[in-house]
Amino acid sequence: MSVRDRPAATLAAPSPSLGSALRAIVAHRGVQTAVALWIAGYLLVLWLARESLPFDRPSVAKLPFAVQLAAPTIGMIQIFVLMAVAFLVTRRRVIPDLMTRAPDRGVAVRETIQVLAYALVGQAGGWIVAALLGYHPFSFHLAGSVFGHTTTPEPAEVWMWAVYNFLIFAVAPYAYFRRRYSATDLNLRSSNYGNDAILIFVVLAIESAFELTVFDRSIFSLTPHQMLLGAPLTFLLFFIGTVLPTMVLIYAILLPRYLRLTGSAVSTVLLGGLTYAAMHIVEGWSAFDSPRDVVLSLIFVLLTYFGPGMMKGVLTLRTGNAWVHALSYHVVAPHVIVDTPLVVTIFHIA
Repeated sequence: MSVRDRPAATLAAPSPSLGSALRAIVAHRGVQTAVALWIAGYLLVLWLARESLPFDRPSVAKLPFAVQLAAPTIGMIQIFVLMAVAFLVTRRRVIPDLMTRAPDRGVAVRETIQVLAYALVGQAGGWIVAALLGYHPFSFHLAGSVFGHTTTPEPAEVWMWAVYNFLIFAVAPYAYFRRRYSATDLNLRSSNYGNDAILIFVVLAIESAFELTVFDRSIFSLTPHQMLLGAPLTFLLFFIGTVLPTMVLIYAILLPRYLRLTGSAVSTVLLGGLTYAAMHIVEGWSAFDSPRDVVLSLIFVLLTYFGPGMMKGVLTLRTGNAWVHALSYHVVAPHVIVDTPLVVTIFHIA
């Protein structure tokens, strides 16, 4: 049977209890290794940073060093809470088996290597194109996104960043894989619209509350006119510039192949987190002026984006629908909530 001839949704048995799932996660060697590396990363930061981080992050630069250092771990704890919520919301549904949506192991190995190599070339191309045009290096985040930037991008740079990412990381991979795989195989079709909708609403509500109470309330400083124009524009820019590229490249294409290759949902979530962090390797706030700054930047990219990448993987594995994470845990929260003031400034919306 070819990939395209598979049934629309091959389903697994209902999920185990939360307690048994937690025990399996804690006992997983990959999780234990990740915890050890997380601690080692913090120790290396403490040794290198000397109570000062070199990053261009105006929105958090005035916070005490200890708070800046603790922020990724605080965010990870909140992500663990969201993962538990996702598990509870989906505990009574039949969980789609994403492994059956991937090709045989040999093909999965080849396609995974090809996609990762293509992503690396695509990122390098973004850095080169941006440098030739005099822009900040293109990454999965716009320069100034989430943490602010001392040099605000111009509108032309914003559109170029969004279009480049959309074409290279969303349109081209989708067009290539859609010729052989169905929308279901690519995790782009729901097997339970009702439960997906509930999960989107619950995760979006919790994450939005967290963003607005703990992270950034600057959206409330906007006038109604700025919010009316800025929020939809922010949604559009980040939807095509980071949300669709993330969804297609990692959670539609790579995630089922990671599951096929590892046979483990936990390993798949970890690999999803690593891949998501790797696609942000050169952020607008990164510093590369010295070996010390390079190491600190790479560590903080991993600390900052590993958890969100895992969360997107959990939402996709629990639903078999990559749209769930895109709508509940990406485009609105954080980007519309946090980045609308940035877009208002860039486009001079009065």
